[in-house]
Amino acid sequence: FDSPTVVMPIVVTFVSSLVHPHSISYMSEDPHSPRFMCHSSILTFFTPMSVTGDNFIQLFPGWGGVGLSPYSSINFWSTRLKADKAAIKAMLVN
Repeated sequence: FDSPTVVMPIVVTFVSSLVHPHSISYMSEDPHSPRFMCHSSILTFFTPMSVTGDNFIQLFPGWGGVGLSPYSSINFWSTRLKADKAAIKAMLVN
Protein backbone atom coordinates (compact mmCIF):
# COMPACT_ATOMS: atom_id res chain seq x y z
CA PHE A 1 0.00 0.00 0.00
CA ASP A 2 1.12 3.55 -0.65
CA SER A 3 0.68 6.35 1.87
CA PRO A 4 -2.63 7.79 0.50
CA THR A 5 -4.13 4.30 0.66
CA VAL A 6 -3.19 4.05 4.31
CA VAL A 7 -4.10 7.61 5.33
CA MET A 8 -7.43 8.01 3.51
CA PRO A 9 -9.42 5.34 5.43
CA ILE A 10 -8.14 6.82 8.68
CA VAL A 11 -9.23 10.32 7.64
CA VAL A 12 -12.64 9.09 6.45
CA THR A 13 -13.22 7.19 9.68
CA PHE A 14 -12.14 10.17 11.79
CA VAL A 15 -14.37 12.66 9.94
CA SER A 16 -17.29 10.22 10.05
CA SER A 17 -16.82 9.78 13.79
CA LEU A 18 -17.34 13.54 14.12
CA VAL A 19 -20.18 13.88 11.60
CA HIS A 20 -22.34 10.96 12.75
CA PRO A 21 -22.83 12.11 16.39
CA HIS A 22 -23.49 15.66 15.19
CA SER A 23 -26.06 14.37 12.70
CA ILE A 24 -27.79 12.36 15.41
CA SER A 25 -28.17 15.41 17.64
CA TYR A 26 -29.00 17.80 14.79
CA MET A 27 -31.69 15.55 13.32
CA SER A 28 -33.14 14.30 16.59
CA GLU A 29 -36.56 15.80 15.81
CA ASP A 30 -36.69 14.49 12.22
CA PRO A 31 -38.70 11.26 11.90
CA HIS A 32 -36.51 10.15 8.98
CA SER A 33 -33.16 10.50 10.73
CA PRO A 34 -32.48 6.71 10.69
CA ARG A 35 -32.67 6.80 6.88
CA PHE A 36 -30.21 9.70 6.76
CA MET A 37 -27.83 7.89 9.09
CA CYS A 38 -28.05 4.84 6.86
CA HIS A 39 -27.04 6.97 3.84
CA SER A 40 -24.14 8.47 5.78
CA SER A 41 -22.96 5.06 6.93
CA ILE A 42 -23.08 3.69 3.40
CA LEU A 43 -20.92 6.58 2.19
CA THR A 44 -18.50 5.92 5.06
CA PHE A 45 -18.31 2.27 3.98
CA PHE A 46 -17.80 2.86 0.25
CA THR A 47 -15.20 5.65 0.44
CA PRO A 48 -12.38 3.53 1.89
CA MET A 49 -13.41 0.70 -0.43
CA SER A 50 -12.83 2.91 -3.47
CA VAL A 51 -9.46 4.08 -2.16
CA THR A 52 -8.08 0.72 -1.09
CA GLY A 53 -9.30 -1.30 -4.08
CA ASP A 54 -6.40 -3.10 -5.74
CA ASN A 55 -8.34 -4.14 -8.85
CA PHE A 56 -11.51 -3.33 -10.78
CA ILE A 57 -13.54 -5.92 -8.87
CA GLN A 58 -12.91 -3.99 -5.65
CA LEU A 59 -12.74 -0.50 -7.17
CA PHE A 60 -15.96 -0.58 -9.19
CA PRO A 61 -18.39 -1.21 -6.28
CA GLY A 62 -16.58 1.41 -4.21
CA TRP A 63 -16.76 3.98 -6.97
CA GLY A 64 -20.42 3.19 -7.62
CA GLY A 65 -21.25 3.47 -3.94
CA VAL A 66 -19.43 6.78 -3.64
CA GLY A 67 -21.47 8.02 -6.62
CA LEU A 68 -24.85 6.80 -5.37
CA SER A 69 -24.47 7.74 -1.70
CA PRO A 70 -24.30 11.52 -2.22
CA TYR A 71 -27.28 11.28 -4.58
CA SER A 72 -29.38 9.62 -1.90
CA SER A 73 -28.10 11.97 0.81
CA ILE A 74 -28.77 15.12 -1.22
CA ASN A 75 -32.17 13.79 -2.22
CA PHE A 76 -33.03 13.01 1.41
CA TRP A 77 -36.04 15.32 1.24
CA SER A 78 -37.28 13.96 -2.07
CA THR A 79 -40.46 16.05 -2.03
CA ARG A 80 -38.43 19.21 -2.66
CA LEU A 81 -37.80 19.98 -6.33
CA LYS A 82 -34.57 21.82 -5.51
CA ALA A 83 -33.21 18.73 -3.74
CA ASP A 84 -34.14 16.54 -6.71
CA LYS A 85 -32.33 18.82 -9.15
CA ALA A 86 -29.23 19.05 -6.95
CA ALA A 87 -29.11 15.26 -6.52
CA ILE A 88 -29.35 14.67 -10.27
CA LYS A 89 -26.62 17.24 -10.87
CA ALA A 90 -24.35 15.53 -8.32
CA MET A 91 -24.99 12.17 -9.96
CA LEU A 92 -24.17 13.48 -13.44
CA VAL A 93 -21.00 15.22 -12.29
CA ASN A 94 -19.75 12.08 -10.60
